Amino acid sequence: MQTPSPPRILRREPLPAEKHGGAPCKDSVWVTDRTALPSIRLYCWPRPPASGMGSAGLARLHGLFAAYKPPGLKWKHLRDIVELQLLKGLNAGKPPAPEQRVRFLLGPMEGREEKELTLTATSVPTLTDHLLVRGPAFTSLKIGVGHRLDAQASGVLVLGVGRGRSLLTDMYNAHLTKDYTVRGLLGKATDDFCEDGRLVEKTTYDHVTREKLDRILALIQGSHQKALVLYSNLDLQTQEAYEMAVTGLIRPMNKSPMLITGIRCLHFAPPEFLLEVQCMHETQKQLRRLVHEIGLELKTTAVCSQVRRTRDGFFTLDDALLRTQWDLHSIQDAIQAAAPRVAAELEKSLRPWLGPEQLPGSGQHRDSEGPSSALKGQAGGAVGG
Repeated sequence: MQTPSPPRILRREPLPAEKHGGAPCKDSVWVTDRTALPSIRLYCWPRPPASGMGSAGLARLHGLFAAYKPPGLKWKHLRDIVELQLLKGLNAGKPPAPEQRVRFLLGPMEGREEKELTLTATSVPTLTDHLLVRGPAFTSLKIGVGHRLDAQASGVLVLGVGRGRSLLTDMYNAHLTKDYTVRGLLGKATDDFCEDGRLVEKTTYDHVTREKLDRILALIQGSHQKALVLYSNLDLQTQEAYEMAVTGLIRPMNKSPMLITGIRCLHFAPPEFLLEVQCMHETQKQLRRLVHEIGLELKTTAVCSQVRRTRDGFFTLDDALLRTQWDLHSIQDAIQAAAPRVAAELEKSLRPWLGPEQLPGSGQHRDSEGPSSALKGQAGGAVGG
């Protein structure tokens, strides 16, 4: 049996883009097979974007959103869960159709009685872009965490995705206040100021009244407000200072100790009491120590049984996504809904301290390095956290 001759390439001819809606690759040719195959045109289509629907979902992920951190969960673990859920959603889109390649396969020729093998031009899919070959299109995302919460605390935790991480830096520079509800328990003291810490002392608390507690809280708020003015470095005799005081924008623009702008008792039922604290530059441990110091001022002892953040800047509990909402679509919707408010509030908070060219959204590129880097989840590429 005579071996069929290989196909002969007559000439190259690019595929007309105006007829097919896209430019062909450079391998489009006319091919004629010498084994009685008719002259056929073989097209090599350009590969479709590997990311597909994932890229569209990725574009809506640049910004800030808030999640509700339950007690007992570390903030790093929460960030990892969110990243995993986002990657799962981005990679769940329908994969694009595989690229087709022309192969000449040896087989019996159709329409002939002789059992003669011949080369037949066949379009077959390539496997280089198959999910099982190249793996998932998105492997990691850049997610930043705002003001952190320790493992025992709960409440609003702000996260930034992609270019939204630069907005976290703006939130830090704005020195926005945060709200907490802090629950205390009179009558005992522990080594770490927590209710479940090692017991150090037990005391009586029958003499403690609501009036005495309110008086101590008023003294604490007054002393901290004086410190706030001191750390703000403002001349109180100026019109600027007066306008900032009216709008509530007096705040330190540098590092400072914990500053309490407001504190009051929400509930008092000895031995338990519940405080609402508005503060800045705090840690949850300092809030627990505050409960301990309040107990000492009341001539007794007290431990902290709960710290819950109810507001972080312009994000409240109503904005915080619950554990069941940590998925791609819910986070995308939360980012899009918060974007106008974030831009307006940051501009309002930073305008007295920065020039117009330094305000967020003024055209300044903030994604060159560090926490301002953009999200780089291109298809097939890994982005470090």
